[in-house]
Formats: sequence, structure tokens, C-alpha cells
Amino acid sequence: MRLRNFLMLVLVLVLPLLAVSAYADTPGIGDAGVYAVLGEAGVTNTGPSVIHGDVGGSIGTPSVGGFPPGTVVLPGVIMTGSVTAFSDATTAFGFTPGGTPTNLSGQNLGGLTLSPGVYTFSSTAQLSGKLTLDAGNNNNAQWVFQIGSGLNTASASSVVLTNAGGNGLFGGGITWEVGSAATLGTTTTFLGTIISNAGDTLATGATIGCGRVIALHASVTLDTNLINTPADCISSGGTGTTTGSGGTGGTGGTVTPPISPVPEPGTFALLSFGLVALLALRKLCLIPLN
Repeated sequence: MRLRNFLMLVLVLVLPLLAVSAYADTPGIGDAGVYAVLGEAGVTNTGPSVIHGDVGGSIGTPSVGGFPPGTVVLPGVIMTGSVTAFSDATTAFGFTPGGTPTNLSGQNLGGLTLSPGVYTFSSTAQLSGKLTLDAGNNNNAQWVFQIGSGLNTASASSVVLTNAGGNGLFGGGITWEVGSAATLGTTTTFLGTIISNAGDTLATGATIGCGRVIALHASVTLDTNLINTPADCISSGGTGTTTGSGGTGGTGGTVTPPISPVPEPGTFALLSFGLVALLALRKLCLIPLN
């Protein structure tokens, strides 16, 4: 009886914490969602990159090099990518939401302001300057970019998200389905999950917020980068600005990638409660139950 009552207490206290920590993401991402970096042919890093999320290669080629000097922030780990993770990433790559897509072939993404929706490129997508994603006060907004070949950004380019629907975790998703390779130029500040058919290269100082980088059939190359998954994507203010670059937000607020391995308050509370619960459960199991 005592054990059953204790387990009921665990459920009552833990489930609300899980609800607070819930967030949306790239549709179909499944088991690949825990990865910040996933490369079928492995991952290579140069410099003090900071990764918030798991890092992995495939089962056949689990090579992950350059950690250290790179850092995978706990609870993230370096591990072999599972068959299911790559399968789910492939599903996410092929996801096509409803609605009529907008063809942006031949246009540079720099200088554009795009509402939630599906955007297509028949060949390469280029970003020079700033791309603004306007959520229209919808904290669950979704963008999907379907790119026929490569994705390339010029140095110091950026993706920002404005008009998120409220404070707290941003519940939407930004997905880049890249037909060949993706290359982020030096000091690019980027938002969203990149899933490419070929390799992914992040030049020196490039950052990814609210997402991850996945190469389905090749490797991922990093160089002094900062990557944080959607679990760390925080919006501030209904008319605020969400970026992957860090810094202060002025009157609007920003998403700032974590700069030290400190769990979010909700995550810390959940982990702390879990440890206390395990200790208490162990104690109960050692006491004869009449």
C-alpha cells in the first residue's frame, strides 16, 4: 500500500513538469529529435564548439572526432546514431504539410519576411543578409523549406523569428529539407533544423538555434559552432524577436543559446525530483511492506 501511494505521488508531481517541458518540433523527427548533430558518415569538429543535445554518427560509421576541444553539454552525449533515428530523420525530410507551397526559386532569402507555410526552391537556396520569419502571434507556427539542391548562407547572415505568440517555449518548428549539401557561412546565426541528403558544413562561428543539423548520407563538419535544440528555444513577448545569435533583446526579447551546461529551471526541477524519488523508492523497497 505504501509503495502504491508513493508511485501515485510521483505521477502527480512529475506529469505537470513534463507538460511544462513539452514543445513542438519538426514534424516526424521522432527518435532523431534528441540529436543536435547527426551525420551518417560521422561528425568532425574543430575548435571549442558547444553542442546542446546528442552528437552521433551512423551504426556503420560511428566516428565522432574533435570532442574535446568541442563540448557536448550534459545531459547530451556522444553516441552512435540508431537505425530508428536515421529512419525518423528521413521521414521528417520527406514531410510535406498541407496547403499550397510558395515557389521562391531564384530569389535570395535575404531581405524577405515570410509567414508560416511551405516554401520551395527548384535548385539552390541562397541567404545573404537577414531572413525574417513572422509568426503572426502564433506560438505554434511552422515553416518548411523544400530545397532541390544546396543551401548556402553568406558570412554574417541571419534568420530571425518575430511575433511569437507569447512567453516561454516556442512551440513551432522551422525545417530545412535540403536536396544536397548545406553550408552555413562564417558567423551565420541560423534558426531551425537542417536535414540534408549530402554533407553539412558549419563555418567558423556559425550558430544554430531552435534546431539541429542532420546529414542523411554524409558527414557533418563543425568549426567553433554553437548549436541548441528546440528544447532550448525560448520566445519572449508576443511581439518579440527570436534569434539564434544570443545577446540582449532590447524591447522585443531574443532566444539566447545556453552558454554554460546549466539545465533550464524546469529540467533541473524534474531531474532533482527524479533523484529524490529514486532514493525514496529505494528506501521503501528496503522496508518490508505489510
